[in-house]
Amino acid sequence: MEPLDRKGSADRTRSAEGKQTGRVIVIGPYLRMRRGDSDAQANDFVRDFEAKLDEAAGLGRAIDLVIADAVIAPVAQIRPATYLGKGKVEEISGLIAGHDIELVVMDCALSPIQQRNLEKAWSTKVLDRTGLILEIFGRRAKTKEGALQVELAHLNYQRSRLVRSWTHLERQRGGFGFMGGPGETQIEADRRLIGDRITRLENELKKVQATRRLHRAGRQRVPYRVVALVGYTNAGKSTLFNRLTRAEVQAADMLFATLDPTLRALSLPHGGKAMLSDTVGFISNLPTQLVAAFRATLEEVLEADIILHVRDISHEDAEAQERDVDAVLRQLGIDPDSGGRILEVWNKIDRFDPEERENLRNIAARRPPERPCFLVSAVSGEGIDELSTAIEDRLAATRTTLDLSIDAADGAGISWLHRNAEVLNKELHDGRFDMTVRVDETKRNIVVSRFDAVPHVA
Repeated sequence: MEPLDRKGSADRTRSAEGKQTGRVIVIGPYLRMRRGDSDAQANDFVRDFEAKLDEAAGLGRAIDLVIADAVIAPVAQIRPATYLGKGKVEEISGLIAGHDIELVVMDCALSPIQQRNLEKAWSTKVLDRTGLILEIFGRRAKTKEGALQVELAHLNYQRSRLVRSWTHLERQRGGFGFMGGPGETQIEADRRLIGDRITRLENELKKVQATRRLHRAGRQRVPYRVVALVGYTNAGKSTLFNRLTRAEVQAADMLFATLDPTLRALSLPHGGKAMLSDTVGFISNLPTQLVAAFRATLEEVLEADIILHVRDISHEDAEAQERDVDAVLRQLGIDPDSGGRILEVWNKIDRFDPEERENLRNIAARRPPERPCFLVSAVSGEGIDELSTAIEDRLAATRTTLDLSIDAADGAGISWLHRNAEVLNKELHDGRFDMTVRVDETKRNIVVSRFDAVPHVA
């Protein structure tokens, strides 16, 4: 049996309210790579065990858990009953007793049976990676929409655990979270009641989707193009969002600091406008319940004209994080390799010295043209101008620029142009407006025939 790899000492961090939240131990039960593993399995092994454990501990700290210890428990084979082998279960039991642990976080997905057996063996609460991420989302959701999506994900996750895992009401799980005491919400132990609640939530979320469709239709009439930020959690999306839009969205060095979607106007270098959308961060092994529940929010990504994939290029697991984001995009029906829509943003280059930055620029220059990347620092502003220009150029590539002259008294025509085209220039001469507009190909013929527009000559 391989020994546990101990990492770190007791963390006395307290919550934002100053109250200690209970001592936690984080276990990294990571599979060792074996011959015959599939490519999908092999990709997961690329991640460094230490980096994976750091991320799991970071998830715990994101909701003010006091991490007393974090250990790596290499696993050769997953055991159906307890995930870990018997020897490791006993070894961890000793650590739990020695640290007076109140909660064990397993950085993996546990079945209800495995979770129940480990809690019985360790005489303490056990939370798996899915449950921990759902707990974070439950605490972070601020808007009604976010709360609905998180609660739906919670209930879908809990349904099997509420009904199948526990045989005594005293030990049933329930409620809008996982770390409360036994028997805290008895009514949710009934499978039928949970199913009814899920149905109501799904109906409410359909209304949310309808509202979002109306908002998107309104933006298309303006018309504003949409640019969406995606990326691994803590890659710096919100900081970049603030830099590009001069907004003040919360940006913190914390996993899932931003949960609820935000849209702001983005001013382009030559006076054009677009809408910039900041979405929830992705993470490795993102629970499928969350991808499904947050589909209403992530529809902003599906409808976006440009997707900015923000990467923390300074992170030791940057390449593995890129694969994780690509995997979630594929779940949403977006092919990261199709080209055209996705621009990679290599953020946090301020953490490199000049020689390392030059090396990164050389690497970026060799990237295929269909998947370009831009080096930026959202903190210092380095590279932001180049990124803004690239966004404008990419948006303009699918639109036609036209010149036209319209009678100043034609208020209806002028209003139509402002609603359906991007007005780049407008000057009054002898009672007529000379205008330069940019329009989608779908409306080009209408503008040409109605206003006698001609192609713009730069």
